[in-house]
Amino acid sequence: MISENIESYLKEHEHKGLLRFITCGSVDDGKSTLIGRLLFESKLLFEDQLAAIEADSKKYGTQGSEMDFALLVDGLAAEREQGITIDVAYRFFSTDKRKFIVADTPGHEQYTRNMVTGASTADAAILMVDARYGILTQTRRHSFLMSLIGIRHLVVAINKMDLVDYARERFEAIVEEYREFARQLGLTDITFIPMSALKGDNVIEHGHHMPWYHGPTLMAYLETVAVDDQRHQQAPFRLPVQWVNRPDLDFRGFAGHIASGRVRPGDAIRVQPSGKASTVSRIYTFDGDLDEAVAGQSVTLLLDDEIDISRGDVISGADSPAQTADQFETTLVWMHEQPLLPGRPYQMKLGTQTVTATVSDIKYQINVNTLEHAAAKQLELNGIAVCTLSLSRPVAFDPYREVPDTGGFILIDRMTHNTVGAGMLHFALRRSQNIHRQPVDVDKPARALAKGQKPAVLWFTGLSGAGKSTIANLVEKKLHAGGRHTYLLDGDNVRHGLNRDLGFTNADRVENIRRVGEVARLMVDAGLIVLTAFISPFRSERQMASDLVEADEFLEIFIDTPLDVAEDRDPKGLYRKARRGELKNFTGIDSAYEAPEAPDLHIRTTEMSSDEAAETIIELLRERRLID
Repeated sequence: MISENIESYLKEHEHKGLLRFITCGSVDDGKSTLIGRLLFESKLLFEDQLAAIEADSKKYGTQGSEMDFALLVDGLAAEREQGITIDVAYRFFSTDKRKFIVADTPGHEQYTRNMVTGASTADAAILMVDARYGILTQTRRHSFLMSLIGIRHLVVAINKMDLVDYARERFEAIVEEYREFARQLGLTDITFIPMSALKGDNVIEHGHHMPWYHGPTLMAYLETVAVDDQRHQQAPFRLPVQWVNRPDLDFRGFAGHIASGRVRPGDAIRVQPSGKASTVSRIYTFDGDLDEAVAGQSVTLLLDDEIDISRGDVISGADSPAQTADQFETTLVWMHEQPLLPGRPYQMKLGTQTVTATVSDIKYQINVNTLEHAAAKQLELNGIAVCTLSLSRPVAFDPYREVPDTGGFILIDRMTHNTVGAGMLHFALRRSQNIHRQPVDVDKPARALAKGQKPAVLWFTGLSGAGKSTIANLVEKKLHAGGRHTYLLDGDNVRHGLNRDLGFTNADRVENIRRVGEVARLMVDAGLIVLTAFISPFRSERQMASDLVEADEFLEIFIDTPLDVAEDRDPKGLYRKARRGELKNFTGIDSAYEAPEAPDLHIRTTEMSSDEAAETIIELLRERRLID
């Protein structure tokens, strides 16, 4: 009997349209209460859930006989204890007219990144505003993010009207203030609804407290607002390849979720970024072949030609293929406690593509209250900026406004694998289309052969005063005496010329190592054995330098000297200046040093002399067959 009821329920809702929407706004604006009431009014709560809400309402301090519907959504214990939502809670409910998936997103500024996650797949948004406090900074921030993400339908729900005596004047004042701000963002499809989520006014029914309001209830709006499925289906065809399906020699298909457009057997396609062309022969699914597939469907395409396609490629309609580039203007939302530093490499996920990305320049940061543009050298948590983004190789893309799935991306920290940023591609920079690599006849192998050696980078890292320059100099002397062609890049010497414009902030340290890494790469290409002696305090930048050359061409050598020993040596008097506060951002004192986790060689200077350390390094080079 139960299974029959479930089957009947599923059939009843199978063919209804689906609306995905989010609730957002500032802390304690009533988002979770609203969603709880929607679930309650749609009769989708079981008796044990209702009993639990009643018990928890008493436990967590709800006054009077009213149930605290927020407790239904605030499922995490931490949320109930703090009284705030800290994660995105997804809930399903249905009415006679439509199915809904709602994301209750966090209001606290610290969790803005979660709001971006919830908004990325939404068709509409409910922006909650507490009638007592009006438009707050977080209200503006969430509005700005919605305009960036491209949410087209917005309800501004002015909640807790019961706490301002249902005053029409208060409602109209908030409407006027928000309209002025929304005009600057280009938000036009806005519906304002005064309500009390706790009391139920204008949620499902109008109620009798606000006879002056003649607009729709929230539920009436949600049941009738247009969903933009047609817009995605009418856009150019895009299928980011997730998987190459080849169970046998006779079947080779390319599986993925259609991001936009439609496709039929016989359609001409182009694969980006390679630019190779073919024709669709079959559209395969688990339930059989299709005559047509549209945006939102997951399919496997078979092609007439055997062309090289792999995960991350984008299959496009031949008449309007995706663009390819490796440099972009983008809007970036920073979502991590550690600031964004230009020049630092991150992993970028764009659809099914993964590449190394670097923010080469922050053009300006955006003040979410005034929308003014301000200069910035780094981006802090929840900061929003227009940036220049450089990638390690060209990728297939569309401007985010045209196809969100191939224009929206996330940045991932390469050391911790945390998601640290999210962004939207605007357009490719002209120089990315106009600059091409010039082929040369004399290449690295030819230069190395002429010198009779294998090129490499010996990257010395450690605290100031550890002995990096001393040991590197001894190693170079031994190599030079053996007839090797070398060059030593020393931290202090480089700052007299190439990097004389850089200071010692974290951002400048990142740029310092980026430049040195690029110079070292060029010298390796020239066939040299390059020695670098830099503090290079951050693992991420040392990894960046390593990634610029072949895996067997980079040796990380950790010159490990305890801080107290290095400070006692203090050959340049820098530690004494730092202790007196005369030298800011000094590594080991008021700036962190991230020791290598798995260096190729770990030299403990308290256990061997500089000459012994140099000889140990020479032995490693022989072991690695870098020298005879």
